Amino acid sequence: MWIDTHCHLDAAEFAGDAAGVASRAGAQDVSMIVIPAIAVDNFETVRRLAADNANCSYALGIHPIFVPQAEEGDLLKLRNAVEAAMDDPRLVAIGEIGLDLFIPALTRSPLREKQEHFYSEQLKIARDFDLPVLLHVRRSQDLVLKYLRRIAVQGGIAHAFNGSFQQAEEFIRRGFKLGFGGAMTFTRALQIRRLAADLPEDALVLETDAPDISPAWLHPARNSPEQLPAIGHVLAELRGVDERHIAGVTARNAHAALPRLSAIH
Repeated sequence: MWIDTHCHLDAAEFAGDAAGVASRAGAQDVSMIVIPAIAVDNFETVRRLAADNANCSYALGIHPIFVPQAEEGDLLKLRNAVEAAMDDPRLVAIGEIGLDLFIPALTRSPLREKQEHFYSEQLKIARDFDLPVLLHVRRSQDLVLKYLRRIAVQGGIAHAFNGSFQQAEEFIRRGFKLGFGGAMTFTRALQIRRLAADLPEDALVLETDAPDISPAWLHPARNSPEQLPAIGHVLAELRGVDERHIAGVTARNAHAALPRLSAIH
């Protein structure tokens, strides 16, 4: 079985087809798809998708790219939504949260400070409810780690990881798994492929980030959780092991990172 630990099944690219995508992924032995929220406005959408599709679960959070449009009151709305959903086993994490230092506008004041504020406050929500986090770490690994040292959470996943080995080791020491997906399938992605090949196997989870980060054979078309087994095959090749082994290891790692999955999967 395969677990897609990060898929935006609520995205407009899947409009009218989300249930079909989830079903077709299930037919490819993708037994669980984790759908992170991006803003208060889509909390109910991701919850409903998880409720309506047996192989789906969800996370609640405010994505750093959507922080510019967010209001301070949205943090309270998130806290209240999480509290209301704690009896729902399909809620597995706080996410997608973190920092984005790739988009130039987000790196300048006042948006940089607003990003950091929303990230730190969401870490506190994860801490208070003892939930793992799904982290956005685009060009921001060190700063993301700085806040994790200040605000201890139970762990989670550093999504679409593309840092150094030293940064990877720091996330792992803090109880995090590292997400690998379509970027790993490009032969020119040398650093990502080295990380995927050489990091401890118990640190790795698989993801698609669909509809984004399409694998090499699909780029630039819409990505889908249906692609996860083929992405897993690339990881198996990079590590020189059987893909069934990779499926089992990465599924166990996903359960370790997101313990509430065990109630539904």
